[in-house]
Amino acid sequence: MNNRLPPAWSKHLKPGPAPKAKAPILTPIVNQGNAQSRAQADDALLKQAYIHQQAKRLDEAQDLCLRVLARTPNHPLALYILGTLYLGYDNEMALRYFARAVGEEPKNAYYHLSLGEAYVKVSEYSPAIKHMQYALKLQPDLIEALCALGRAYIAFDKPDMALPLYEKALKINRDHPKVRAGLASALSGLGRMDEAADYLKEAIERRIEVPSAYNDLVQTRKFTEEPEELQFILRELASPNLHPAGALQLHYAAGKVLNDLKRYSEAFNHFNKAKQASGYEFDIDLYRRWVDSMIEIFTPDFLATRAGYGNPSEVPVFVVGMPRSGTTLTEQICASHPVVHGAGELSKLRRVANAIGLKTSAAGNLNQPIMSITEDLSRTLAEEHLSYLRERAPAALRVVDKEPHNFELIGLIGLLFPNARIIHCRRDAIDNCVSCFVLNFSEGHSYNTDLKTLGLYYREYDRLMRHWNEVFPGLIFENRYETLVEDQEAQSRRLIDYLGLPWDDACLRFFDRDGSVNTPSRWQVRQPIYKSSVKRWKNYENEIQPLIQSLGDLAEI
Repeated sequence: MNNRLPPAWSKHLKPGPAPKAKAPILTPIVNQGNAQSRAQADDALLKQAYIHQQAKRLDEAQDLCLRVLARTPNHPLALYILGTLYLGYDNEMALRYFARAVGEEPKNAYYHLSLGEAYVKVSEYSPAIKHMQYALKLQPDLIEALCALGRAYIAFDKPDMALPLYEKALKINRDHPKVRAGLASALSGLGRMDEAADYLKEAIERRIEVPSAYNDLVQTRKFTEEPEELQFILRELASPNLHPAGALQLHYAAGKVLNDLKRYSEAFNHFNKAKQASGYEFDIDLYRRWVDSMIEIFTPDFLATRAGYGNPSEVPVFVVGMPRSGTTLTEQICASHPVVHGAGELSKLRRVANAIGLKTSAAGNLNQPIMSITEDLSRTLAEEHLSYLRERAPAALRVVDKEPHNFELIGLIGLLFPNARIIHCRRDAIDNCVSCFVLNFSEGHSYNTDLKTLGLYYREYDRLMRHWNEVFPGLIFENRYETLVEDQEAQSRRLIDYLGLPWDDACLRFFDRDGSVNTPSRWQVRQPIYKSSVKRWKNYENEIQPLIQSLGDLAEI
């Protein structure tokens, strides 16, 4: 959850005692006095809600906001605080609360900004940009809006439009924590790694967001000899005042440098400590039941009776698989073709799934949500999705969504887009899991917190993919990472042929293409294909035995 409120949020509260009614016997004045008293009481509750929020007592904060809304429906600040509570936790709910706050107070720049940020969370970039631009119209020097709009442009594959925003923000406040990191992110997305590194070094020198700056800095290049930054990182880790979030970033940074230097045992020790600092947990039993439900519902008979559903468009391409299985590389190869657009990791399909009730938290209760998809609804959802894709690339014949975890939703894809291309990226199971484990993934990837759970999760992913191949025979193209590395041209030609397109030599020079890359692979995909990641797990063989054991027969020793 997010606990950010506007820096000047208190200006919305009305301090001071409510004036007493001069003539209580007169109804209009009594109502006025009651309204003033109620406003004072509302403000007191919202101040307390803010205190609870800052102290991470989010349930208490929510209860107080709901009490205010029960008495004063559509109170804009109560709606706004509720939006901040849900942002990053339930983004659909955050959107609704922020939209209501904007409706009640349309000239509040912070409300438009936060509504825009919620739209970014769900990959709806056009409305996000619109609201952020309006926030800047209301307050042209609002540095939070400048940085947020920059982040939105980066996510929307327009990092060149982000640069002037961050440059303006830098002139307004050279020490704002988001400015240099934002500049570095935009420059990294454009492949200008040296310039990105310079801004991150400036942030470190000024003691601005030091742990995350170090973690971003070490991602800008591969180290062949020990850099001076390593000792600085280790010194920061020794600080007695270091909080868990900072420790997590610094351990990942140290691990990345040590891995580059082939000091594998030391590196893995830092990766383990980073996982411990995250505090994430994952219910593998619940997830297993969810996979069971998907397999039970999406049968050949179920799909056969819905053969006419959805939209026959061939525009959508879904690149799926475990994270770190080669999805970014695959997208880059495909998107190097002149009529293909790489849209990055989109959350649109997940939003549809969540809206109809296909959440992984709903294991064992999926039959009703799936049965609610009528033929008409499937066409409506498909057309809405196509409009979303066309907005990104109106002239493209294929638009690639490389959200790896769409592997969970191939059944839904089949209902909406029977002619969609689905590319399944598969990689050596141990290599794939180790590559996940050493990276700083969000809480949404909490299966990645310990080696045993990660291996068990991989088994569930493998089980579900085997099912999709059975119920959609011949539909899914399996792109084996090791095959691609071994013979880039032959496998790339197979990929483009699967997309139904003529070959173009630009697909062999994917690393030269323009465009933003916003995944942990952003450094690698600027390089030609390399083979050093094949059987990389052997560097950590002693440390990863719990993973190998939980993978069982999927581990290719």
